[in-house]
Order: sequence, then structure tokens, then C-alpha cells
Amino acid sequence: MSKSAGGLGSAIAIGEVADPPFARLPEPSTLFRLRAQRFAVLSQTHELGPYLRFLAGLCEAQHRAQDGLPEPELPPPERLARAREFGMPPLDRSRAASDDVLAATLDSLFALAPQIDMPDQAREALGRVVAADRDTRETMASTLLLDIVPTEAVAEHVFVAAGLQLHFARLAARLDEETLTPVGEGACPACGGPPVASMVVGWKGASGTRFCSCALCATQWHVVRIKCTLCGTTDGIGYQGIEGGSEHVRAETCESCHAHVKILHQHQDPALEPVADDVASLALDMLMREAGYRRGGLNPFLIGY
Repeated sequence: MSKSAGGLGSAIAIGEVADPPFARLPEPSTLFRLRAQRFAVLSQTHELGPYLRFLAGLCEAQHRAQDGLPEPELPPPERLARAREFGMPPLDRSRAASDDVLAATLDSLFALAPQIDMPDQAREALGRVVAADRDTRETMASTLLLDIVPTEAVAEHVFVAAGLQLHFARLAARLDEETLTPVGEGACPACGGPPVASMVVGWKGASGTRFCSCALCATQWHVVRIKCTLCGTTDGIGYQGIEGGSEHVRAETCESCHAHVKILHQHQDPALEPVADDVASLALDMLMREAGYRRGGLNPFLIGY
């Protein structure tokens, strides 16, 4: 295990003044296909190759499932204004499970999912969730939105989680990013969800700055570097990696809350994708657990870990 303290890499490209936006909304029309492509590339040489190929297929199904879906509806303007006034996320997770558009999204995704190459256990789980009635699916969605997963039904919940990702990304894409404001440490300003990881980006006008990426809706929000993305402290922050592993994927550790969230140096490797590379670096999570740090990032494709 390699360790370092403080930041990694140059903060700002020479000659460029970073003026990052607070938030960047997802683009569902490209998000899931690009994620599928990254999973597919990672699967070619990875020891978790079969699982990564399954996730590539699932993300491609998320992309294709958008065809013909009804447009999701944002909360009414007065509710959006009230959420902003009181520092709350504009997308209400507590109301989402019963949304008719979510139900249609799950139907569309589950109609495509049988085409995915998957092990027999996953196919059996898919059969159970496909056969489930709407009330059962709503219960599963509500459970996931509380960040709870029954250990006896992890596989079924992975498919529902994929539907929730798609639904919330489409919702978040309809927001006005200029109206988003901070809602708390480690919380997405769009839906209130936790980050899957953070990234140091190479975007024009924001090169070298850091953004957290929401595990649910894929909204990204600016967080200063060398600061715990969960508790907000700037003390006791360290960076750890696996010797011989990628220098562009590190675990940012916090001695205050004893958690770690991965930080991806996308400005150095533009191919990095927060959800896919988080799964592919599972060995780093195992190393951090042995070192006494709890996993602070949430990834629906690592539920049960």
C-alpha cells in the first residue's frame, strides 16, 4: 500500500484560471452508453471480468431503455423554490418510489435485461423481479432510496437500483443547474444522495478542480480538494493506493470519520468513469477495510459488499 498526504498532481493547468461551476447535471442520452463502454474496456483484462461484462450489458440496457419513455415531471415551481429556500435538494427521494414514470422505466429496463449475458443466479433474480407486482417493486425502490438492501435479495435489488439510476438521471437533467446550492456535506445538491466517488477533472475552465459524482442521479458538484467529502474536515486527510496499481485511482482517507471515498484523477486519465472505475478498484476498498476505514462512497453495483 502506498500512502501520501495532501493533494496529488497539479491543481490548475498553467495559464488557466479555474472558475468551476458549482454543479454539472447529467446527460442521460450519453451517460449510460459511455459507462457501458468503460465497463467493457475494463472487463478485458480484469480479474472481475465476467461481472464487469454483466455491468456493461446492464448499463447498455439502461441506455436503450430510454427509448419511448414518458418524460419525468419535476416538482412544481413552488416546491422547488421552497427546497432552495430551506437548503433542501429539489428532487424528493421519499416520493419517487410511487412515480408512474419510474414504473414505466422499470418495465422498459426489465424488458431488455434478459438479453444481457449473466450467470444463472442473476438470471433467476431477474426473473423474480420481472414477475414482481408494482407494490413489491415500489417497496424495493423505497428500501434502496433509504440506502438499505436486504441481504437475502441483493441480486434483485441491483436491477431495481439500475432503474432508479436511470429515472433520477433523467429527472436531474431537467433541473436548472444555476439554481442548485449546497445541501450538506456529502450530499448531492440535486437529490440528496451520497457520492460514489470524487474526480479531479480536466474540463476547460475547471481543470484541476474536484467534483463529487452522485451515486444515484449522476449530478456532479464542486468540492474543494484536501477535504473530506463526507464530514467536511480538512484535518487528517490522506491518500492511499495499491502499490503497482493505478496511480490515478486513490482512496482519500479521513482520520476524523474513519471513512474513505475514492478520488479519480480524470484530468490525468480522461477514460476514468466514477461508477465503473469504482467497481473495478474493489481491491482498494478491501485494503482500506483491512486498514480500519469504512467505505464512504455508495455504488449500487457494489451493494452487499
